[in-house]
Amino acid sequence: MKHKLLCLVVALGGCLFLTSCGGQKEEDAAAPTTQNAKSKTSKSITIAVYDGGKDGPISGPLYHWKSRWEKETGWKLNIVGIPYKNLREKIFSDLKLGLGKYDGFIIPAYFYGDLIDGDYIVPIDKFMGDAKFPRWNPHEVVPRLMPLHKWGAQTYGVSNDGDGQIFYYRKDLLTSPQWQAEYKKATGKPMPVPPQTWEEVLSVAQFFTGKDFSGDGQPDYGLTLNLKPQDQSFNNFLAVTAAYVVNPGPKVDRYHNVYWFDPETMEPLIDSPGHLEGLKMLIALFKTAPAACKSWGLSDQWNLFLKGEAVFCFTFGDLGPLAQDVEKQGSKVRGKLGCSLMPGSKRVWSFAKKQWLTLDKPNRVGNTLGASWHGVISKFSKNPDMVYHLFAAHATRPVHIFNCTHGWTGINPIMSYDFVPPYGNGKLDDYVSAGWDKSDAQQYLNAYYADYHAPTYLEYLRIPRTLDFFDALDKWSLKAIGGEVTPEEALKNLKAEWQAVIEREGKEKLLRAYQESIGYQKAHP
Repeated sequence: MKHKLLCLVVALGGCLFLTSCGGQKEEDAAAPTTQNAKSKTSKSITIAVYDGGKDGPISGPLYHWKSRWEKETGWKLNIVGIPYKNLREKIFSDLKLGLGKYDGFIIPAYFYGDLIDGDYIVPIDKFMGDAKFPRWNPHEVVPRLMPLHKWGAQTYGVSNDGDGQIFYYRKDLLTSPQWQAEYKKATGKPMPVPPQTWEEVLSVAQFFTGKDFSGDGQPDYGLTLNLKPQDQSFNNFLAVTAAYVVNPGPKVDRYHNVYWFDPETMEPLIDSPGHLEGLKMLIALFKTAPAACKSWGLSDQWNLFLKGEAVFCFTFGDLGPLAQDVEKQGSKVRGKLGCSLMPGSKRVWSFAKKQWLTLDKPNRVGNTLGASWHGVISKFSKNPDMVYHLFAAHATRPVHIFNCTHGWTGINPIMSYDFVPPYGNGKLDDYVSAGWDKSDAQQYLNAYYADYHAPTYLEYLRIPRTLDFFDALDKWSLKAIGGEVTPEEALKNLKAEWQAVIEREGKEKLLRAYQESIGYQKAHP
């Protein structure tokens, strides 16, 4: 039986995007909020989006809700899917040349530095709260992700997808008395459930690698990774190294809660001993994964885990709902899912003391790694109100809940109502009705809440030329993982490329943007 929200949404295109009225249950609302937007003439808007296909991530929801949005508004929606590796080129070529081919874009948040620097997108503050548009509440966005939609005092983005990496594990394997006994015999230590440090992850992954725990007669793996060049693989490096680099502290200052650059000098920190230790750990973890993962994208990485042939996977929120899909995804891990905040390290490099610190508890770093895909409006659009209307429609609770609970959409938790009590005002029934195992859903949501509310966190990079920094990181980390260069050589060359980017773009300009983006204020004596 489909949940009430979904039944309502599919029933009538005109009742798709509903008002959240005070005192009125959302599922009981009957009137569309956008009758004033209905056009008597044939008009259209064109949206550029990451191409996951009609039934795939990010672009899929646009196709899914397209006919209902068109019916409600009388406008036509043109969807232009663009492969990830071409997304930056296509979008910024259109903007720099002023072509106006696209009215809006669903972008990763790390495009903001260049979008703001070029004055290419339109603030949406004047549209928000206007009764003729679908209603969504920006204050329901989790606090750690809310800044990704803003620059300074202005709001540019409409909530859609939240990204961050969590740690997925096979709960059934780690709690199995048989495997626990064998691990204790092999290592002399009890099986950690779940692992708290990357060192524990490595030990368990090495133990399981080569064993046939899936029962198909073939050796299985401790871990699965995505290491395809220019396909978001740099996030693996960030996820592992953060635990060795980001110093815990109550606020952002020169030595705490920083990862990328010295916030007073813009000197790249990327070759620190902490980054080096983390890279060496990632290389060791890679040896417990299939060698083929050097050419794998995210879907390939997830498929190995879904088939039951890997114990661990650290990745984005898509894997949780995909693990529930037995029919289309062939998931063999539904009901066996364990999820947690990312593992940490009991050793972290101190930028202040220039030495290793040994901690009593693991340094587990929350992150908002990834794109957090959401809509922005091109300044060249002749119909910015209708672009906002479309994006706001996707931010309404019924549409977002459907998208968030179905893995093929690529839309992950970002709103307070995505989480269930005591962490939010959502309903576990929304997940169960969408086909989730109840325990899997609870594990997943608890892990994401912990990720978004961790006291120590990896700050999000949004400065101009961010993708140049990411491209260099992608290249040199993959060379080190593949054994083409040593980890030390990789980080030395990476730092040199970052310094070249800073010199070309201007250190003072990037330093101001970096300080603003991480909320850094230099202390005065």
